[in-house]
Amino acid sequence: MLNILVIDDSSSICQALQTLFSLQGYQVCCAKTPEQAWQVLGEQPIDLILQDMNFSVGEMQGDQGKALFYQLRQQYPGLPIVLMTAWTQLDMVVELVKAGATDYIAKPWDDQRLLLTVANALKLKQLSEQQARRDEERQAAFAGKDLCGLVFASNKMQQLVQMTLQLAPANAAVLITGPNGAGKEGIANVLHANSPRKDKPFVKVNMGALPADLMEAELFGAEAGAYSGANKTRIGRFEAADGGSLFLDEIGNLSLSGQAKLLRVLQTGEYERLGSSVTRRVDVRLISATNTDLTTAIAQGEFRQDLYYRVNVVQLALPALAERPDDILPLARYFLGGEKNLSHDAEQLLLSYHWPGNVRELQNACQRALLLSTNSTINSADLGLPDTLSAGKRALDDIDRSAIDQALLQAGGVISRAAKQLGISRQALYRRMEFYGIETP
Repeated sequence: MLNILVIDDSSSICQALQTLFSLQGYQVCCAKTPEQAWQVLGEQPIDLILQDMNFSVGEMQGDQGKALFYQLRQQYPGLPIVLMTAWTQLDMVVELVKAGATDYIAKPWDDQRLLLTVANALKLKQLSEQQARRDEERQAAFAGKDLCGLVFASNKMQQLVQMTLQLAPANAAVLITGPNGAGKEGIANVLHANSPRKDKPFVKVNMGALPADLMEAELFGAEAGAYSGANKTRIGRFEAADGGSLFLDEIGNLSLSGQAKLLRVLQTGEYERLGSSVTRRVDVRLISATNTDLTTAIAQGEFRQDLYYRVNVVQLALPALAERPDDILPLARYFLGGEKNLSHDAEQLLLSYHWPGNVRELQNACQRALLLSTNSTINSADLGLPDTLSAGKRALDDIDRSAIDQALLQAGGVISRAAKQLGISRQALYRRMEFYGIETP
């Protein structure tokens, strides 16, 4: 049974609320003063507080309730608090809601709206606790693992990192797919750092940055005089990575002749430097990455199918940043390094933007904001992003039931995500759900 604490100096209001919520299966405790409230909180667990704003005869400014609210919020940061009063100032209510109050109910209240507000607040509290438990489980699952500074909060990334750690001890070739800037190199780092080869070399090659005529020499090395400008023997990346791991980023850019040599070294561990007939052996774990569809490249004759099967023993598909919105704000705060905070509007803009450049674009936006912002808090204008926030907001009467149903479906029933998609606050969505008779998922 869930416990509700009513803090109100009126005996009749306490009795009315006790009757209302008891009929719904709640256990209700009443306190007429802040001192009594602290005593109740110290004696038994409370799941939600209904708090009046004035506790003295003639008091109508709400200062007593404001002080109590901040004390409760500091002592019990995760406890839902619904404010109730007929005498207070609107700007104070707005301030307290911004500070974390769950909602504000005016007296006299509507029973159905009050019940719905409390039910929704308790549901959100339950979801938050479940998320906290999942975070603890994730920390336990990753304990003792080297995540190489990866920052993530989404379930998609958690599953991907778990699979990455599962693959790390193996010697199988891994192909990491995903759009540019999504963090493929970070996944490669985790693979190597948690493998038996972690103390051996980890050599990285950006194939997209190499001229085609230098790729083979870069990978396999070259003897002096093997090509114009080769004045001395050059050690290839395979040789440099011997015993460790080799990361080939944008492997789809490798020439067909280079692909043939790569296939051979993967099959036999043997290769020759350019301009040499001496066969050398190497022991390397290959990690590849690409942002292109290699199956299409195979169909077009640009990539060898047999090589594809060699480099793609296991594939790790890294989703775009827009597909894992739960990672956006944690990443942004990480890139800001605690130097400055994000305003609410800045957070909403970050969440509404589609991020075609993925994590790399987010990092650049945060670095630019740190340089250009003149305040301790970064505003939406400091980010230098298109104003998708104002375009995404809708008028109150512009959201019909079908739009809400669709948003809830796409958000998997998660109220906060559905509200962001609709461009309204969580409480605004709850009120529309109440109006249309939509039950909380």
